[in-house]
Parts: sequence; C-alpha cells; structure tokens
Amino acid sequence: MKKLLAIMLTALSLGISGLATAADEPADAAAMTAVEAPAAVAAAPEAAAPTVEVNKGDVAWMMTSTLLVILMTVPGLALFYGGLVRAKNMLSVLMQVLMVFSLICVLWAIYGYSLAFGGEGLIIGPLDKLFLSGVTIDSLADTFTETVKLPEFVFIAFQATFAGITCALIVGSFAERMKFSAVLLFSVLWFTFSYLPIAHMVWGSGGYLLGKGALDFAGGTVVHINAGVAGLVGAYLVGKRTGYGKESMTPHSLTMTMVGASLLWVGWFGFNAGSNLEATAGAALAFVNTLVATAAAVVAWTFAEWMFKGKPSMLGGASGAVAGLVAITPACGSVGPMGAIIIGLLAGVICLWGVNGLKRMLGADDSLDVFGVHGVGGMLGAILTGVFTAPSLGGTGAADFSIAHQVVVQAEAVGITIVWSGVVAFIAYKIVDVLLGLRAPEDEEREGLDITAHGETAYHY
Repeated sequence: MKKLLAIMLTALSLGISGLATAADEPADAAAMTAVEAPAAVAAAPEAAAPTVEVNKGDVAWMMTSTLLVILMTVPGLALFYGGLVRAKNMLSVLMQVLMVFSLICVLWAIYGYSLAFGGEGLIIGPLDKLFLSGVTIDSLADTFTETVKLPEFVFIAFQATFAGITCALIVGSFAERMKFSAVLLFSVLWFTFSYLPIAHMVWGSGGYLLGKGALDFAGGTVVHINAGVAGLVGAYLVGKRTGYGKESMTPHSLTMTMVGASLLWVGWFGFNAGSNLEATAGAALAFVNTLVATAAAVVAWTFAEWMFKGKPSMLGGASGAVAGLVAITPACGSVGPMGAIIIGLLAGVICLWGVNGLKRMLGADDSLDVFGVHGVGGMLGAILTGVFTAPSLGGTGAADFSIAHQVVVQAEAVGITIVWSGVVAFIAYKIVDVLLGLRAPEDEEREGLDITAHGETAYHY
C-alpha cells in the first residue's frame, strides 16, 4: 500500500506541475533534464562518432575492377605485344609479360604495399606492413570519404595489378633480344627503387607530389611516364636488334595485336574507373571519359596516318586506342567528356609523331614503342590534366582553380618522374649487365628466343 500511495503522489505532483505557470516551466524543465541527463550523456559519444560502412556494391565493383586490370595484362598486353614481334619471339614476350606480372604481385604482398601505402612518408612509406603485417580480414583501407571504407585486402589486390602491369609494359622496349633472367632481375630492381617511390609520392600518405597538389587519377606519372622512360633507357643500353634497319622486322600477327588492344581497352575501364575506389558518380565520369577519349584517339591516329601515309592501317588504329587510353589515364576522374575528347584527339596525333618522327630523332630501337606511346602519351595527359580540370572547361576543379598554377605542378610531377625513373633504370640495367649480362648472344637472337630461352615454339608448320 505504501508503494502504491507513493506512485499516486508522484503522479499527482507531475499533474500539478503540468498546470504550473510559465514562470515555473524552466525550473521544471531543468529538473526533467537533470533526470534524463545520464541517458543523454551515455548516448552522446555513439551519436557523434561517424558510422563506418563497408558498402557491398563498392567491394563488388573494386573486385571486378581488379579482375579487369588482370585481363588487360594477361592476356591483353601479352597478346598486343606478342603479335607485334616476329614469330620466333612470340612465346618469349608472352612469358616475359606473364612472369614479370606474377613476380611483382608476389613482391607487392611481401614489401611493395608497405613501402607504397603502409604509412606516412615524403618519398617512401615505412615497412610497418612488411609481409602484410597487421592486415586482417577486418582491416579497412581509406577511400575518398570518411564513412565508406574498403576491405584492405581488396585495395592491396587492386594496387598490386597496377604495379604488375607497369613493370610488364617495359618489356616491349627491349623485346626480342634481352635475356630472360636479366628481364626478371631488372624488373625487381626497378620496381623496388622506381615504381614504389613514385607511387608513394603521388598517391601515398604524406607523399611529396600529393602534397604539392599533383593530379594523377589513375597513373599517368606512376605507370606510363615511369615505364616509358625506363623502356627508352633500356632500348639504348641493351642496343638495337641484330639486323635492325636492314632486315624485315614486321609484326607476325596483327590479328593478335588487335585482340590484345581490344582487351586492353576493356580492361582499362577497371584501371581508370576502378581508381575512383567507389561505385559512385566519380567512377561513372572516369568510365565515360575513358570511352570517348580512346575513341577520339583511334579516329585521330587513323585519319592522320591516312593523310600522311596514304592508307589507314589496323596497327595504327590499335595503337591509337592505346595512346588514347594512356593520355586519359591521369585526367579521367577530373575532366569533363569534351575535355576528354580533346585529350584523345591530341594523343592520337602526337603519339603518331612519337612512334615515327621522335623515334627517328632519338635513334633508339624501342621495339614496341613503349616510350612513343606510353611515355609521350603519359606526359601529354599529365600536362593537359592541369588544363581541362578547370571548371570553366567542364572539369571538376574548385571554383578558384588556376590552370597556370596546376600546369606548373603537373610539369614538376612529370619532370621528377622522368629523372627518377631514368636514373634508377640506368643503374638497374648496369647492375644486371654486370651480374648476368643484358643481351642474349647473337646466334640465339637470330634463332629466336622462343627456342633458345624456353625450348618451345609458338607455331608448328
């Protein structure tokens, strides 16, 4: 009865307080707040903390993008390169692309990821994640927002494919005459001392070029200029192919080259749109820019070749596609579609000059035009990113975006990449030459590296 009476008295007092004057309401409100305060305080920290969400759509998109980059390497790049060499060297090129890509993916997991993305650093990251230490099924990688994250394993796999294809690209510059063992050792050295520092400076936490504001959405500097310069240095140091300029060295299967170029184009959507790291409008922008820029480059290269050489070649069309893909790579996430088309048109014409006029001026036997397409196209795309990112030209830059300032920043990034990659490549080639020798013997080169290096042939007649 006493408890019941106490409850009734409490209810009565609350009812009376509800009839109190307006002057009494603040006191009653304060009393109620005091009663509810503990619960509010307990809930406050939970409400303030942002909810971290692993979006299943983003995860699915990034795993798909990773698969697409693998597709553009093996078989895409392998077939594109393989068709361009003579039949006696077909398998050697396929094997070099396959093995270099595979080797770099392993090294990426062991130490590459840690040095590129493992933590703060001006030029290189720490070894905190050596052997993927601390990475678990629950660890998350940063994306472009504070609340949406990716499983770190997905990010590791995606970036591993970038490292792998970059090193494999260089193979085309010294195709048909470099020892298989020398190719592998060079790839390890260059990956460690050129790819990883450039990747960290451009994309890694605290990276020098990232801090300067350099724009490289998917790898104009990190991938294409980096590989193109290393390839050009290799073409000089390994020397020209035996019979170069005297014997016919025409591609043995342009059909395979066309298939490879097509796979490159398809896979590049994972390369570029996947670099958005989320399945959002940013990925859609990169996707449409990759489509229209590449198409514009095919058109530009084909018509320019038709005009200057009298006939439009299939090899020219396929090369134009790759040139457009290269040039739009750094810009795809920040320029508008009309800007992307202009970049593609310019890439088709300028890279055509790169593999003809510039190549003759340089005097190097860059077998598959790695520098003429990837180096030149990468430089063009990186500089034009600073132009067409301007909102006045349809880009996504801030309202106060300065074209002049950004072009200077982009030029600095290009210059640093050229010098860094060139110096590292030169030293790496020299080390390999001392330890193993760079070049296959002349008799083996004449017989073909398929038989002499791998004991098999691509075709049986």
